[in-house]
Amino acid sequence: MVRPQKSRLVKIDPQISYFKPRGVPMLDLAQAQLTVDELEALRLADFLAMSHEEAGKQMGVSRATFGRIVEQARKTVADALIHGKAISVGGGNYKRVGAATNRIFLCDHCGWRWEEPPGTGRPQKCPSCECQELHRKGEKG
Repeated sequence: MVRPQKSRLVKIDPQISYFKPRGVPMLDLAQAQLTVDELEALRLADFLAMSHEEAGKQMGVSRATFGRIVEQARKTVADALIHGKAISVGGGNYKRVGAATNRIFLCDHCGWRWEEPPGTGRPQKCPSCECQELHRKGEKG
């Protein structure tokens, strides 16, 4: 009998569910599926440069399991890049932990969306267009 898979702990909350090659309609593209826990593994190992041991602890899995997750994630991304596939992000066996503490701001002028860490005060202007008309997500319609 197969042992049930543990839910992997992830902090990432993907805001984008698809990446695709530019100029090719989605209908003409094959898709590669990247799970949320695989995306988290890429974030920890490649973006934050954590060791497999440390990243495995953060995701609540062993070092070896983390290694398999990140290996599969890299294979999926490489397949999509080499073969011109769209990458669909979603699914997987995971549990969200440690909800994002960053505050999200939106520019009323250009619509730019960005995050600011807590304790840094309210931004004075939009980093994209330098407009001073901005609001925190949830403050305004």
